[in-house]
Amino acid sequence: MITFLIALGALIAGYAIYSKIVDNIIAPTDNPTPAITKADGVDFMVLPTWKVFLIQLLNIAGLGPIFGALGGALWGPVVYFWIVIGTIFAGGVHDYLSGMMSLREGGKSITEIVGNELGDTILTIMRVFLVVLMVLVGTVFLTGPAMLIAKLTAMPLMPWLIAILIYYFLATLLPIDTIIARFYPIFGAALITMAVGIMGGMLLGVGGHTMPEMQIANLYPSDDPLPIWPLMFITVACGAVSGFHSTQSPLMARCLKSERLGRPVFYGAMVMEGVIALIWAAAGVTFYDSTGGLATALKAGGPGGAVYDICIGFMGSGIGVTLAMLGVVACPITSGDTAFRAARLILADWFKLDQGSTANRLKFAIPLLAIGGCLTQIDFNIIWRYFSWMNQTLAMMILWTGAVYLHRTHPDSKAYLVSLIPAMFMSVVTFTYILQAKEGFELATSITYPAGVIFALVCLVTCIKTRFTQQPLHH
Repeated sequence: MITFLIALGALIAGYAIYSKIVDNIIAPTDNPTPAITKADGVDFMVLPTWKVFLIQLLNIAGLGPIFGALGGALWGPVVYFWIVIGTIFAGGVHDYLSGMMSLREGGKSITEIVGNELGDTILTIMRVFLVVLMVLVGTVFLTGPAMLIAKLTAMPLMPWLIAILIYYFLATLLPIDTIIARFYPIFGAALITMAVGIMGGMLLGVGGHTMPEMQIANLYPSDDPLPIWPLMFITVACGAVSGFHSTQSPLMARCLKSERLGRPVFYGAMVMEGVIALIWAAAGVTFYDSTGGLATALKAGGPGGAVYDICIGFMGSGIGVTLAMLGVVACPITSGDTAFRAARLILADWFKLDQGSTANRLKFAIPLLAIGGCLTQIDFNIIWRYFSWMNQTLAMMILWTGAVYLHRTHPDSKAYLVSLIPAMFMSVVTFTYILQAKEGFELATSITYPAGVIFALVCLVTCIKTRFTQQPLHH
């Protein structure tokens, strides 16, 4: 319990102190935001700050800080360390910079921002990469809840897939205040309530469970345990750092009335997600009394079943069941629809097609949802594995973009280090993972570990030679 509370306090202190340092570097102004200068009644409009925060939280969270944290907890309480350090120094910086860069660039999608900082070649690659990733995210968060609902209702899967797909189509097409701004704050508040309830149950010792203390040890339940590095750092993405978030921050950058709200909305939502991930990681090893018990539960009922059991165990069969169902059904759906919405806006920026017109929105929404529907017929586990790696690879790219942006806007300081250091770290993680993982090249660790470090150094040298030498920008 003590190390859990220390980790929780560290997340709160990290927001209070480190996010303020990063915010001072960006130096928010009182200039009109895109929500005011480009208001179109569809994607660009001023929304109340509390709504923007809860929508941002739900958009970036979904099931990520729940399922990912439970998966990361298989290595034991050591996962607390990554959640805290990742959230404060990588995830918070990543989400804040992607949102603030979009604010400063007229609400552009993250692809256009990357292209502006890293060049036309990277822009083209990122456009294709991100549209593919967004469709994969949408498909993952379409198939997962549909499978769970089908299981709970003992009904065929296909009708539920079609029903969720129709909802996705409406949420992708309609103005942001029609569905998203109206209902997402409710779901976001429920996500926080569920986490607080779980934490209360653990701290009060409901069910006689004892919270284990953090230790730097690999407790993966296997005779041949999977290595912490880099697998845990890919498994726990949304609760530490996630590239998907950079596609969502611009959605809310189009709805903020002031640059000064960027810190509480972008950095604050990421820290809240870190808190949620910390709670669920602790719940996984606490409720099942060991990583072995957690592994057995995940194998028997999947992460959805584990969430269901934990909610009932710590909060009772009434509110526990309600919040469990909301978590494992509503949360992924509300991330999936904004993934398709982000894909539409990326394509709109790419082809410079105004989205104020319903006909123009249909040109992108129909094919995107059709492709997503087709992908639901592919093995869910295959899609999830590649999504996880692509997600963290995108985080690496956005952090490199942030480093270049900060160097070009603050050429006389070392401000870029707040993004460059986590960019190098994530470069090592993602390259090592793809060389080592089953879905990658399955190379020996004697090769993958040094190769990851070399790759990060190559990225650094390339960045210095090509982009750090460009003419500084002044906003």
